[in-house]
Amino acid sequence: MGSITLRNVSKLFGEAQVIPSIDLEINDGEFVVFVGPSGCGKSTLLRLIAGLEDVSGGQILIDGKDVTQNAPAQRGLAMVFQSYALYPHMSVRKNIAFPLKMAKMDQSAIDKKVDDAAKVLNLTDYLERRPGQLSGGQRQRVAIGRAIVREPKAFLFDEPLSNLDAALRGTMRLEISELHQHLKTTMVYVTHDQVEAMTMADKIVVLNRGKIEQVGSPLDLYNSPANIFVAGFIGSPRMNLIDGAYAQSKGAKTAGIRPEHIGISRDSGLWTGTITVAEHLGSDTFLHINSEVGTLNVRTNGELGYHHGDKVFLTPDESKLHRFDDKGLRIQA
Repeated sequence: MGSITLRNVSKLFGEAQVIPSIDLEINDGEFVVFVGPSGCGKSTLLRLIAGLEDVSGGQILIDGKDVTQNAPAQRGLAMVFQSYALYPHMSVRKNIAFPLKMAKMDQSAIDKKVDDAAKVLNLTDYLERRPGQLSGGQRQRVAIGRAIVREPKAFLFDEPLSNLDAALRGTMRLEISELHQHLKTTMVYVTHDQVEAMTMADKIVVLNRGKIEQVGSPLDLYNSPANIFVAGFIGSPRMNLIDGAYAQSKGAKTAGIRPEHIGISRDSGLWTGTITVAEHLGSDTFLHINSEVGTLNVRTNGELGYHHGDKVFLTPDESKLHRFDDKGLRIQA
């Protein structure tokens, strides 16, 4: 079991309130991602769950038991950091086995756990190597293996892929997702990268200045953002936000439309515009367009051949329009 409950959890650093007051339910076996811009409090919140920071108020429960005052080692959690934190003089086998050795587990049991973890993580052929002989992705897998052998109630990941290049990040995203499906253990994952959040999470928690803006599945947040902050943060390229006469005509202070929900034509449309940048990515092209309602991002088929300087006509799919009031909150249809 690995359910985690936060009740009115807050955190002060001196007089600065980093986490005002948070309530959150993380169910057993869920993959939950904390996402938000730098400084939003997501890593602090993870450290509070881990016990690496003391709460200033509220309660943290794991499987219904209050662990607010418990030391990290008493919480039954395993944390994987951005830095691999491996011992360079030890082999992969000894690095993975280290927490079990510290717990004075029988050597035959340690060997079985290490071999099982190495098989799951495709590290069997590297067990006698040292970390300096491994790639960044392999080192991160060793760090994850060290967490797996502890058989924790939940895994806590603090931006574990930030040190990897783009290709390795994509590979490791898949590997961690597959690991979750294999272990079926609760995972709480911190990232500033909303693409990671969208592709990995069962449930996303969007944070902003220490507050939860919205909790939901990736598609819930994408299709029904609760406010302008979530609308602008979730999605790549980001949602177009339009003020002025057009928004007012739709009964809103601000109208939002995703880049893929704007039709583009060389002949006719609701708005006119000029392409300032065309990003050709093969199957897709992302267009940045100066239009009569402001600068718009448009996602279109990569084979249509639009280029910088082209005059175009744009028409939003109004069935996909998002409306927000003067407080930035979503107006329900």
